[in-house]
Amino acid sequence: MHTIALLALDRVIPFDLSTPIEVFSRTRLPDGRPGYQIRVCAQRPEIDAGTFTMRAPWGLDGLKGADTIIVPGTADPAAPLDPAVSDALRTAAANGTRIASICSGTFTLAAGGLLVGLRAATHWVAADLLAAAHPDIEVDPDVLYVDNGQILTSAGAAAGLDLCLHMIRRDYGSAVAADAARLSVMPLEREGGQAQFIVHHHAPAPQGSVLEPLLAWLQDNLGSDLALADIAAQGGTSTRTLIRRFREQTGTTPLQWLHRARIRQAQHLLETTHHSVERIGTQVGFGSPTAFRERFKKTTGVSPHAYRRAFS
Repeated sequence: MHTIALLALDRVIPFDLSTPIEVFSRTRLPDGRPGYQIRVCAQRPEIDAGTFTMRAPWGLDGLKGADTIIVPGTADPAAPLDPAVSDALRTAAANGTRIASICSGTFTLAAGGLLVGLRAATHWVAADLLAAAHPDIEVDPDVLYVDNGQILTSAGAAAGLDLCLHMIRRDYGSAVAADAARLSVMPLEREGGQAQFIVHHHAPAPQGSVLEPLLAWLQDNLGSDLALADIAAQGGTSTRTLIRRFREQTGTTPLQWLHRARIRQAQHLLETTHHSVERIGTQVGFGSPTAFRERFKKTTGVSPHAYRRAFS
């Protein structure tokens, strides 16, 4: 069983702490067994959680032997990091433990020297502060989370859910992650600035919006050669109005939405079929295998072949 250690520091944000507890404790494998064992660890027995005080059953020794360590955010991200905590995190990293942060927990990883030269996410309100305090980190304020392999960081609040589901999918595959998402009443993927590995069969659509029928049509026609004018004509509007509505209701452009939807469908086909990469690229609407491979790698960070090896 995969062991997750949650590191609760003083003034921990309760939501950030409860998010991984809720998501991982609901995760079940196909045979019904739990996928994770959870330890709540702290430097001292009692931790200030703002509106209440909590007792952690594990000390810093609980980090040892964990497969993953998650650091929730704190109300004072600029507070000095205790050397004992820093040493424990660095030792875990040196031993190959996967380490993740939620919200301002990124500051803890940065203070421990774990993010030097890496891209990282944190709550957008604190992004400038993180960048100023740690110029050796590439801070991206627009993404939900960043996966650097061993080290992962996420933005604030609900982005922690996205990160947890992403890690479940890395550990056990998309079917187990989809079950965890349903049990948490959480979509498996939300629209955001970062391309995510988490996949479902249909691209997210803002329900009840004027775009909903158009997005459903786009999803049904991913394999067609669609230009911006074609999408505008289907929506019965001008291209300028179409772009404005997409920005307002999805946070992106029509063609960017279409590209992401095509890549999501390609991910699903790579996971569930034995079709060649070339055939899948054509099925989802790319004009050439080269264009498909380039867009896929730009979106997911890996090639279609590497993705299939990892997630099929």
